[in-house]
Amino acid sequence: MSAPARSPRPPLPRARRPRWGLRLATGGACLVLAVSGIGHLLVRELESGIHRVDAFGGLDNRPKSTGGGVNFLVVGTDGREKITPREKALYRLGGAPCRCTDTIMLMHLSGDHRRVSAVSLPRDSYAEIPAYTDAAGKRHPSHPRKLNAAYAEGGPNLTVRTVEHLTGVHVDHYLEVDFASFMKTVDVLGGVKICTARPLKDDHTGLDLPAGTHVLGGGQALQYVRSRHVDGTSDLGRIQRQQRFLAAVVHQATAGGILLNPVRFNRVAGALLGSVRADHGFSAVDMVALGRAMSGVTPASSEFASVPVILPGVPVKGAGSTLRWDRAKAERLFTTLREDRPLVAHRPKRVRATPVDVDPAQVRVHVLNGTNTTGLARRADRALHATGFATTGSPADAATPDVRHTEIAYDPVWDRSVRSLAAALPGARLKPVAGQGAVMQVTVGADYKGVRPVRVEAPKTDTAGFGAVTGDEVACPEGGATRSL
Repeated sequence: MSAPARSPRPPLPRARRPRWGLRLATGGACLVLAVSGIGHLLVRELESGIHRVDAFGGLDNRPKSTGGGVNFLVVGTDGREKITPREKALYRLGGAPCRCTDTIMLMHLSGDHRRVSAVSLPRDSYAEIPAYTDAAGKRHPSHPRKLNAAYAEGGPNLTVRTVEHLTGVHVDHYLEVDFASFMKTVDVLGGVKICTARPLKDDHTGLDLPAGTHVLGGGQALQYVRSRHVDGTSDLGRIQRQQRFLAAVVHQATAGGILLNPVRFNRVAGALLGSVRADHGFSAVDMVALGRAMSGVTPASSEFASVPVILPGVPVKGAGSTLRWDRAKAERLFTTLREDRPLVAHRPKRVRATPVDVDPAQVRVHVLNGTNTTGLARRADRALHATGFATTGSPADAATPDVRHTEIAYDPVWDRSVRSLAAALPGARLKPVAGQGAVMQVTVGADYKGVRPVRVEAPKTDTAGFGAVTGDEVACPEGGATRSL
């Protein structure tokens, strides 16, 4: 999908900053809308759906905008008062609504509109809340708190001030999404496909996903991105799942043609804007222009990172345990963002691989040929080794040459490891053999069709030191069985 043609523009005067920062090609967007035949109606409907918030009023001493591109501060809020009683019970959203933020993220659209970078800011990050005056006229001095306390104390305005103070990144636009708009948007998209190499279960949110690939509806997607008690990684593990989810959304929006289809775009945007809050400078025309600009973005050109932190957390009086940032790495991260440079260095194009729980390098494999095809075991051994498995390198013939189905014999104590091997040999039958030991035995049968590439679920991170990955590295591979939930 390609963006509409754009004509070169003269540089904007420094003294006059447009409300879009570096405004997207509004003229091109209007042309697309006019050709669509429903442009005026679409813009009017979207404009009426945007709930406004004063996120920038009275802000001073702000970071300068350098390097080009547009920066969005995206905040996920509770908003459970808009959820139906049935949804509250089904998705474990009970309790009183809170004036709090579940997710805080900086999103950067590059100046050439070809790259989107999303940087998660852990909500438990240590932050110095800037001095401010509250609605009652009371003056509050600067004080240490968790980052998400900025919203609780002073709403969007104080949140923007705190984030800009922490990161040195100029925020051009503010978007706030609550539970209701999140679920509606996912449902209008037709669900979002995610995959997991191991079962995910969280009694707090009700998330209960077996290993595999799933299409999540709005409620299940909310459980997925909110869960913090799946394992011991707490909020940091949740951030990784949110990144995978966003990568899946980018893939679905671009591959599915949503951004070029005015009717579908209107439905998705309408669902999102039904509950979203945005700054006064973010118009419906800007949203349409953003959608068109995003047409050139793919999972490979979308980047995801989280601010590097130092573990364990540090207790702060009145705030509890907080996460301190690794200041050197964090500064490199935000400098890269300010200068409109990629977070991930160029990497050779990688083959889409199935994510697995156990690193193939830890799985030892011996291959036997159960057919009359000469050299088949050696080819299978080399293919398994190429995707990372620790093969013996000494394949042999099986006791019989008439094996119909490929079989994996394994010791039950290695039941997690065998799932990684089974993912590389789809359709292979598993045969538990007590006492076999650490080496698994693959007997290649007549149904053998090759080895599917696999990778450990935790993706390789960048060499810059702040853990950035591209969307195609965390998105689901093509093919494979999918469950709709």
